[in-house]
Amino acid sequence: MLPCRGVQALAGGKLTPLYPCRTLCSPSSTLLRRKMAGNDASPRRGKVLTVDTMNANVKKVEYAVRGPIVQRAVQIEKELKEGVKKPFNEVIKANIGDAHAMGQQPITFFRQVLALCSYPELLDDNKFPEDAKNRARRILKACGGSSIGAYSASQGIDCVRQDVAQYIERRDGGITCDPDNIYLTTGASDGIVTILKLLTAGEGRTRTGVMISIPQYPLYSAALAELGAVQINYYLNEEKSWSLDIDELQRSLEAAREHCNPRVLCIINPGNPTGQVQSRQCIEDVIRFAAKEHLFLMADEVYQDNVYAQGCAFHSFKKVLFEMGPEYSSTVELASFHSTSKCYMGECGFRGGYMEVINMDPEVKAQLTKLVSVRLCPPVPGQALMALVTNPPQPGEPSYAQFIAERTATLNNLAQKAKMTEEILNTVSGIRCNPVQGAMYSFPRITLPERAIKEAKAKGQVPDMFYCMKLLEETGICLVPGSGFGQKEGTFHFRMTILPPTDKLQIMLSKLKEFHEQFTQQYS
Repeated sequence: MLPCRGVQALAGGKLTPLYPCRTLCSPSSTLLRRKMAGNDASPRRGKVLTVDTMNANVKKVEYAVRGPIVQRAVQIEKELKEGVKKPFNEVIKANIGDAHAMGQQPITFFRQVLALCSYPELLDDNKFPEDAKNRARRILKACGGSSIGAYSASQGIDCVRQDVAQYIERRDGGITCDPDNIYLTTGASDGIVTILKLLTAGEGRTRTGVMISIPQYPLYSAALAELGAVQINYYLNEEKSWSLDIDELQRSLEAAREHCNPRVLCIINPGNPTGQVQSRQCIEDVIRFAAKEHLFLMADEVYQDNVYAQGCAFHSFKKVLFEMGPEYSSTVELASFHSTSKCYMGECGFRGGYMEVINMDPEVKAQLTKLVSVRLCPPVPGQALMALVTNPPQPGEPSYAQFIAERTATLNNLAQKAKMTEEILNTVSGIRCNPVQGAMYSFPRITLPERAIKEAKAKGQVPDMFYCMKLLEETGICLVPGSGFGQKEGTFHFRMTILPPTDKLQIMLSKLKEFHEQFTQQYS
């Protein structure tokens, strides 16, 4: 080891000693050096990323479906497991449309094919029907290395996009669908956010404005906050079963033009959280409005099989658009979305979905393809599931009878629960529930005593959040306050799914009725 040369300076290309460094280099000075290093001229470094330095848009994001109520529900579940005594034995989560978590059984054929795709050795097992094996072989043949563990093309597996296109043609009565307009997605949510990214632009008064229904599904408000777009609220008419009114669209649009550039109109049909199903006439009116006001249409149609009310039917925006003739079908820009997560499938965890784009500028479409390629590809098992949803067993195939029986039973069961929910809630004084025409939710209006409203505000809570939190603590029922979805000033609601098994749903509704009556009495 070389001896210390003291503190030196560079002069004329040579190191020149300035003074010896006995003080700094002696063994006894180690502690001193460490202290000096800690008290250097630069202050102690804090975190690079703090709440003050993070992306400000992210802090604006809220997602009520998995918000404070649900977080508390998870804590209560842990407390119950640890033996903490509660007035109930379990938490009933009616906050989210997670069908299988609520006990809905998967479709046998779908799971058979997915099992065969995941473990191809099972193709030699005679327990699996031949049509399931044929579907699995076709999907595997389209995958790199014949494995669903391989990446796919960014837009999705070709044969799956062809299945989706043929499904859309059958659904819409033969209207042509080009597989090149189909993009497979990580659930419908991924496609919705991707399209919103393409549409968001500008600053100040030129910022993109996006029209969303109130009440709305919080994916929309969360995505708009993250992207820095402007949320434009239009209110559904609760007095007319949450119908959409064109005059309200016009009012909302004209008010928004004072502070942003409205470019997009989002529709959820059947509705979430409100469960309404739009009439064909309403859809025509919306398309005319979008054409007149030069708006890009986004149609969220993930509940298209969930229609229960007599006299209601699902009409796709694409079908109505093309039946209105070239004046609209050749000009109105439309993106529509579907998913494997809802309907009779309920396969939320596989994250399968698709979007179809109509009349999109070819150069923009190239940018869309580039954008989806950044994430490589949607989950391949989800793509395989979408192939089965859009190309299920056909008459004459071995699995057809069982598939139809399971599908019908699931949808009939949901229809019965939709009716039961509406009927029981409407027997409660202070709760008013519109018909659950479709989807998987009811969005009842609740009347809260003035004392309860004042106590909630004193605690810094929105009144319906206060109500739902008390409901959770006293009954174990987990619902989402209407304030998380948006509602007219001075009104209060909650959203609940109709997904729990019939016997559990009946118990839940009975508990809810009892709670509301006691709550009203307590605060009157």
